[in-house]
Formats: sequence, C-alpha cells, structure tokens
Amino acid sequence: MTTTAASPAVPLSLANRTIFVAGGGSAGPGWSIGRAACVTYARLGARVCVADRDRASAEETTRLIRDEGGTADTFIGDVADEADVARLFAEAKARFGVIDVLHHNVGIGKTGGPLDTKLEDFDQAQSVNVRSLLLASRQVLPDMIEQGRGALITISSVAGMRYLGYPHLSYCVTKAAVIQFTRMLAQQYAANGIRANTVVPGLIDTPRIANTVAKMFSETSLDDARTARARQVPLGRMGTAWDIANACAFLASDAAAYVTGTELLVDGGLTGKFS
Repeated sequence: MTTTAASPAVPLSLANRTIFVAGGGSAGPGWSIGRAACVTYARLGARVCVADRDRASAEETTRLIRDEGGTADTFIGDVADEADVARLFAEAKARFGVIDVLHHNVGIGKTGGPLDTKLEDFDQAQSVNVRSLLLASRQVLPDMIEQGRGALITISSVAGMRYLGYPHLSYCVTKAAVIQFTRMLAQQYAANGIRANTVVPGLIDTPRIANTVAKMFSETSLDDARTARARQVPLGRMGTAWDIANACAFLASDAAAYVTGTELLVDGGLTGKFS
C-alpha cells in the first residue's frame, strides 16, 4: 500500500512577516544585494524595514517597493553604533511590530595583507562587519525567543572561505567571522525555533564593482574588471544581485523551515574550484 505526502510543498511566501534589512541601500546606481533583497521580500508579501546610513539610497529602495504596491519604510543610522542600532530597531518595531527576520547585509574592507593593512582600517572592518551583527542580534533575539520562531540571514563572501588571488585581509577575516557567528547563533537558539543561516555570494556584479573591485585588477577599465572576474567563475559569468536575493528569500521563508546552521553558496561553482 502506498501513501501520499502529508502536506504539499510549501509555497514561497513572506506574507505577514516583518523583515529588517541592515544595508538596504546601494553603493551606487543600480541593484545592490541589499536593494534586490528588499524588493524581493516585498514582492513575496513582507513588510520591509530598509535600514542604511545613506538616506538617499535607502529612500530609493523604499520608493521602488512602494511603486510596486509593496510595504516598506526607511530607517537611517549607523549599524555599528550601539545607540543608533537600538534606535533603529525601536523605530522599526513601532512602525511594523516585532521583527520576524533579520537580514544582515553590511560589509566593508580595504585591499591589503598583514604588512600593509592599517590597524584603524582593520578595526573599522571588524566594527562594521562583525560588531554590527552582534548589536543587531541582541535587538531581535529576545522577541524571537518569546515568539518561538524567527530567522536570521547573514551575508558573508567566498572571500571568507577561500583565498581568491588578491590580499583583502580585513574583509576576508571579518567575513569568515560572520559565518562562525551565524553557526553559533543557529546552535544556541535552535530549541527556541530560531533559524540562522549564511548566504555566501561569489563574484557578484553590483554597484560595488565600480567603486572598489575594479581597483584590484591591473586592467584600468570597469569592463575589463568585469571580464576578468567572469573568467574566474566555472559558470562563465558573474552573479547578479537577484541571484543572491532569491537565495535569501528561500531562507527567510517557511520553505526553509528545516534549514539552519549552514552556508548557502551562491557562487557559480567558484568555491569548488579552489577546494
């Protein structure tokens, strides 16, 4: 005698969820990971808190969501400043209620190895990339524990797992820390119904390319930098912000109800190439 599944596949929906996106703006015109994630969450029915220190950029993300009929509001502050973080989350909760999902999407770093990385630059990367995650987690975990559910999504990088051919010490080390931080969150709070996972982007074509990554290559043009990066990827192209946003949407939803404490690589096969 055969049996059928007790329940059908879970649809990808974020209806009635409030998602706080730290880093919901963009480093320049176009689609950053944070902006694409905000819009994707809203398209799936979520109420989106677009948090960033750049008001104009965050407001642009909010406008894009509202123009499509979605629900979002803008929250401006420094995610590495304890007082600012407390204020940001207080304002978000006053506007939309308890935060169901924290999407932590911040990261800075300067090119350089141990001998040419300034201590102040290293400390700043630690503060923005890791300390900010601690501050944000402290804001959302008590309510998630009380509710018996919640999800945290952190954004790391393949640079936090592999050496990709150029020295980027402060960024690599702190993005590795984000992965381990998230693993610890997942284990400690699994019994409370809280899931925590890291999305690990590979070489993604975002506005950040124009600002920083092009300088890491000997070629002078942005097009040359893009071509050089695409050649490194087994799939033959850089990823898009939407590739990452779709992965985040899965982890935020009930479709990922049994996924916690892991890293979702979205890298076109790049990490396997360096195994």
